Amino acid sequence: MPIDPSNPSTADAPLAPTPPRPPRRPRYSGTHPRKFQEKYKELNPDRFPDVAAKIAESGKTPAGSHRPICVDEILNLLQPAPGMVGIDATLGFGGHARALLDRIQPNGKLIGVDTDIHQLPRTEARLRALGYGPDRFITAHTNYAGIPKVLASLQTGPADFVLADLGCSSMQLDDPERGFSFKTDGPLDMRMNPEKGPSAAAWLAAVREDRLRSALEENGDEPHAAKIAATLCRARQTQPLTTTKDLRRLICEALQDTDGRIRTAKDPAVEPSIRRVFQAVRIAVNDEFSALSTFLRNLPEILKPGGRVAILTFHSGEDRRVKHAFKEGLQAGLYAKIAEDVIRPTREEIHTNPRAASAKLRWALRSP
Repeated sequence: MPIDPSNPSTADAPLAPTPPRPPRRPRYSGTHPRKFQEKYKELNPDRFPDVAAKIAESGKTPAGSHRPICVDEILNLLQPAPGMVGIDATLGFGGHARALLDRIQPNGKLIGVDTDIHQLPRTEARLRALGYGPDRFITAHTNYAGIPKVLASLQTGPADFVLADLGCSSMQLDDPERGFSFKTDGPLDMRMNPEKGPSAAAWLAAVREDRLRSALEENGDEPHAAKIAATLCRARQTQPLTTTKDLRRLICEALQDTDGRIRTAKDPAVEPSIRRVFQAVRIAVNDEFSALSTFLRNLPEILKPGGRVAILTFHSGEDRRVKHAFKEGLQAGLYAKIAEDVIRPTREEIHTNPRAASAKLRWALRSP
């Protein structure tokens, strides 16, 4: 009923509630967004494909996404074909998965495995929207060490091919709330699954100095491991390390020059150590090498006779473990053939995607 001030029966009627306004997009100063949360167009590549394409063409990765590496080389090695059953052991953003799904249609099946509880449903929704239903694309929330249990629950038997893209994805690196990158300030978390296990801050607060030094040496090949471990353990006695900025600052403090001057994170003598320390702590927090060793040990049983596996690694610790596992499997007769040397991204790919520069690709062929 409309309100008529001259009519007592309507003058006191309550006003209709005003519908809430939709939330405004993040504001930023200048002409280009700088903070991760402000890059709303990059974070929505389906709505703004032109923006995402422009970012990619400039040699950068659009925020919140990941550019698959060595796609052509992986397809050539795995030889996916219609009707095959495959496993993407590190689903991530789904770039490799989409290429594999295209090759195994119309009646093939791909199992996508990922431990990131936030990214997995997003990638599943993206691939579902492209027409890959649950009869063709199945997801499992676990890390690659749990693949045998996934296959047992699905009753699919061994796979025709397996792909694993190890390490940290661009989505995780770019989001400051995840705490993986030293370039942006955020909580010191670094967990692949933020709902499982202690954060990096909690791990650094509890780890013994000798164990921390060993982790920096083994996980990051850090030459200044002893000095950095001592500095971190001394500092936590008076103030906890809670942010990526805290960790970055203390690494700089540990590596001060001979005159006692505190270096900055941009100092070329310091930045490599910061990168290695962040990597080493991330590997320890997520127990990555233990999971990788289990995965490599399980590989022969999750591959069909004649099945193929391809593994992308991004630092020496990962590559060394894959190389040795493949060699031992060849000697034991589990593999008929393995990569004699690593395959690296082409110059063109590295030029358009600099994050591919450290990638190494190894493969193995399961014995008949």
